[in-house]
Amino acid sequence: MDSSLRTVWQQIRPGAVAAVQGLAVALLGLTANVALFVLSVVSLALIPVFGIGFALFPAVTVLVRASLTLQRRLSRWGPVPIASPYRPVPAGARFGTWQRFRWVVTDVATWRDFAWLIPGAITGGACLLAFALPVYGLEGVLLVPLALYLTIDWYGYGVFWPMDNIVKAWLAAPQGLLILAGGLAVAPWLLWLHFRFAGFFLAPTRAQELALRVEHLAATRADTIDTQAAELRRIERDLHDGAQARLVALRMSIGLAEQLMADDPAAAQRLLSEAQESSGHALAELRDLVRGIYPPVLAERGLDGAVQALALAVPLPVDVEVRLPGNPPAAVESAAYFAVAEALTNVTKHSGAGRAWIRILFENGLLTMLVGDDGRGGATVDVGTGLAGVRRRLAAFDGTMSVTSPPGGPTVVTMELPCELSSPKTSPSSGTG
Repeated sequence: MDSSLRTVWQQIRPGAVAAVQGLAVALLGLTANVALFVLSVVSLALIPVFGIGFALFPAVTVLVRASLTLQRRLSRWGPVPIASPYRPVPAGARFGTWQRFRWVVTDVATWRDFAWLIPGAITGGACLLAFALPVYGLEGVLLVPLALYLTIDWYGYGVFWPMDNIVKAWLAAPQGLLILAGGLAVAPWLLWLHFRFAGFFLAPTRAQELALRVEHLAATRADTIDTQAAELRRIERDLHDGAQARLVALRMSIGLAEQLMADDPAAAQRLLSEAQESSGHALAELRDLVRGIYPPVLAERGLDGAVQALALAVPLPVDVEVRLPGNPPAAVESAAYFAVAEALTNVTKHSGAGRAWIRILFENGLLTMLVGDDGRGGATVDVGTGLAGVRRRLAAFDGTMSVTSPPGGPTVVTMELPCELSSPKTSPSSGTG
């Protein structure tokens, strides 16, 4: 019996979920869109009134954008998620200033947002059918016969279904079942049509996509240049303070040993022994420096083996699963390795976790890395933290990073890098560190 109910629920679940989603879309479209349309008309009408319209219209635009940003987020219920088309706010563009007003009115996305308010209210209201039809059918299936059973001698009207005689009341069940089934089947399609239509207004145009792409590339290029400059300074500092200082001391020791060789062979021998030890330390520091630039383990064992080695070095159990049908490009592989390494470092230092896990997958042109732990949670991507550096590193390759870390955990860092793989492997691997 349980398996039968589970099978029925699995069949009707998409329609039931779409019905609830349709109610949310309808309420948002019928309330927010209509109210914002009225506010928009009023603010535009007050533009000739100096000092009022210039401040009010950008303020209304903020409300419109907040509402439509929420609607874009809800578009994940539809066929294709709708991206944000807005340009960044210019520096110093405060409310009530001409610069702010000009930025608002010259953004094409502003007027496309306003154009969507009334059509969005209409199509959003149509989504109310996605909820109303299943509810109407459900009442006929359950509530009307139940009311008749509980009050055999009572005849009147249900909430929607007539019960003026016993025949109509009992016929409500099969009719309601048909309407319920039809409503659950239609609900996903109503949502699909709504969000498909919304994409014509709310999605970025081709020109907006190119403009946003240029801005993104300019920002990531600046971050990449800054990161490279900082990395070069780090390498220079490490060479100057580490290996270079040891090599200078080594040279001095060998020179002094050469002078003492004839007069004090024992002292010369001690100096040579110290020089040999110092040369070993200098070699180790140079190896560490090279490993920080491009880890040899990547070249020897690939991303799979390198991540396994990272997991073994962490002082807590780490489950590792790597499923790659090929090898990423060297630069992407290096960025992925250091991103996972930094995320694991955060787990070790800050999470208080008892266990962690790493998942690396490739699908639809995206290398996806997930690093999670069962620690205390509360992780954020703040400026100056290691995760902020990871985000900048990934952005240089058009990569993204998101952090889910509610108080109490678990924490999951999701990193994605677009790339193509080469050199197919024969089988995936997984293991536990």
